[in-house]
Amino acid sequence: RFRTLVGAAGAFTDRHCFKVRFQQLPELESKLPSFQIGSSILGSSNNDLPSKNKFRNLLKWYAKEFKDPLLQEPPAWFKSFLFCELVFQLPFFPIATYAFLKGSCKWIRTPAIIYSVHTMTTLIPILSTFLFEDFSKASGFKGQRPETLHERLTLISVYAPYLLIPFILLIFMLRSPYYKYEEKRKKK
Repeated sequence: RFRTLVGAAGAFTDRHCFKVRFQQLPELESKLPSFQIGSSILGSSNNDLPSKNKFRNLLKWYAKEFKDPLLQEPPAWFKSFLFCELVFQLPFFPIATYAFLKGSCKWIRTPAIIYSVHTMTTLIPILSTFLFEDFSKASGFKGQRPETLHERLTLISVYAPYLLIPFILLIFMLRSPYYKYEEKRKKK
């Protein structure tokens, strides 16, 4: 995914693990949608961008440098995840950005929970593929592949923000007293 390269550039320094201080959750809350907007636009619809050759070259460089098998020979299930990003996740980003910037939109809780769970669910098969898939020549895989555990873990660390950031958003939406619904009772 091209968006992983963009996210990796912002979230990692020298391929080190992404760290978030839980004390910064209120600040992080307003930045989550904007982080995901750019990466999804670049990752899911890079064929529609004006200078698509530059992005394709960057995508090829990323796939070769990080030995990402899902970008070299994307399976059908991975393409379906990219389709879901365009159809479901991309429309969520401007709505969430508006809700978080306005600040008094408690209705964003349910869409944010749905978005978080959906995104985290799509990462489970992706990360499992990186950990357990046999990319040997015998399996028919033709591209460059992660051969060592270190290469597989590096690849997982590139995709990790797309699991961690929705997880933080989910916890924030579930635990924050501000976003919990209050029952309204009718006066008689």
